[in-house]
Amino acid sequence: MTDFLLRPAVLVPAVALVAFIIHQLFFAGPKLPKLPILGAKEGDWFPFYQATWRNTINFKAAVQEADQKYRDQAVLMPVAMAQNMVMLPRSETQFVTDQPDSKLDMHTQAIDALQTDYTTTDPSLVRNPVHHKLITTTLTNQIGNLVPDVAEETAWGFDNHWGSPTEFQEVCVYDTMRKIVGCVTNRVFVGKPKCRDPALLVEGMGYAQDVPLTSTVLRMVWKPIRPLVALFLCLPIRFRTGRFRNILVPEIKKRLADYDARQRDPEDKSHGPEPNDFLQWTIKQAKEMGDPYLWKPTTLADRILLLNFAAIHTSSFTITSAILELAASKQEYIDELRAEIEGVLAEHGGQWDKRALAKMQKLDSVMRESARLNSFVTIGLSRAVVAKEGIVTPSGVRIPRGVTVNVPSYPVFQDTAIYPDAAEFKPFRFAEQRSDESVEYVKRAAKAFATTSTDYLAFGHGRNACPGRFFAANELKLMLAHLVLSYDIDLGGERPRNSWFGLNRVPPLQATIRIKKRVKA
Repeated sequence: MTDFLLRPAVLVPAVALVAFIIHQLFFAGPKLPKLPILGAKEGDWFPFYQATWRNTINFKAAVQEADQKYRDQAVLMPVAMAQNMVMLPRSETQFVTDQPDSKLDMHTQAIDALQTDYTTTDPSLVRNPVHHKLITTTLTNQIGNLVPDVAEETAWGFDNHWGSPTEFQEVCVYDTMRKIVGCVTNRVFVGKPKCRDPALLVEGMGYAQDVPLTSTVLRMVWKPIRPLVALFLCLPIRFRTGRFRNILVPEIKKRLADYDARQRDPEDKSHGPEPNDFLQWTIKQAKEMGDPYLWKPTTLADRILLLNFAAIHTSSFTITSAILELAASKQEYIDELRAEIEGVLAEHGGQWDKRALAKMQKLDSVMRESARLNSFVTIGLSRAVVAKEGIVTPSGVRIPRGVTVNVPSYPVFQDTAIYPDAAEFKPFRFAEQRSDESVEYVKRAAKAFATTSTDYLAFGHGRNACPGRFFAANELKLMLAHLVLSYDIDLGGERPRNSWFGLNRVPPLQATIRIKKRVKA
């Protein structure tokens, strides 16, 4: 019995629950509305706390119950790792999307969820994210110009991490793909050769893992003593940030000197062409804004580290799931996908470009279908109620300031009324819908991988949808296309199941597939 209680799978939720109960009893936040308690059962002595335990150890069952049993009403969703949550019915998804940031704020919720005042060395970078404008404008506008660099780095990444085996050999999908995603993404963030620096990738990937884990623990610490606990708990993150800075700051100082030299004498070509990457865009933005703090080398390095956190982790999960789905599917699906990619490339002279990727609708469909089936996002549109007077939902529920609201996502993705045969991976589901000319073009186009809707929250929805989703979609599609053209893949059995970690689902991180370099005719 003692050994059972000491197992991490039991001990961690138990410690979380005790911390949660202490917090609720003595340091509770806003008074919660009177709503059904998700996870509570008839006969419970302490329904709120017993429900907290059940929801914490089995969030999958909790989010399914919320959508099935309480389809048309809001419910309290007590979870030890995320306090004061109210899940609204899926019918109010558009309502949440439409609310101004002065009432429901995603940014405030994210700051609290990730405890960025402690998990970032410079919290002002998160509270004043000036780089977001570069993501929505410059990065998105530059996708076409960046495709050749992404294609080159993708080929380099696969050559170095998958190699060219002439016989089938096993590779761990997630472990190799996060390294490939890391170098490809940083090709756009910091350019070559820094994007291939293994030390930079290790620190960037490590930061992306450390922040969610550390923030989860910090949220269970009483707020008045949280700064003190964070001093010790966040030490590994601070050391990692320091190492990341040491790697990147010399390059940043060189870039700053070159930028200033070009400004003094635009005719001087001795510094070579100006790089076209995110680091250079942030330097230009900082200089144009005129605030010396913004172009401090450490400030610029920390912004790139935050981008690594935002981009690499989720993209690695997404591409891992897609590869596992393809490897476990019928060979004819892979053959059909390969034929589309080869045909479109032939039309474009064998060169990767934005227009070629846009024409590969089956490739796009594979990514969207895999995201639907395996999305990391199980509850969508998490927003903090920030209006002083709270909010009133369309169903008449008044929710006070300080509470977090969200809507179901996982149950919607699994709904057979919306997605027929929802439990099945149907790689060309959306390509078939986009090719149906009896449907108006706008509705067909809405089935693209990066397009959001109330029924597809993998990237969020509305004005606060993931700002980098268009770049991420092109990057991931190009990587999957390269894999399909260059390798034969085989899972050798059924696809391993995803795991639930807190409120999220992650692909099987240890899963392997068999790969062999494809011999082209």
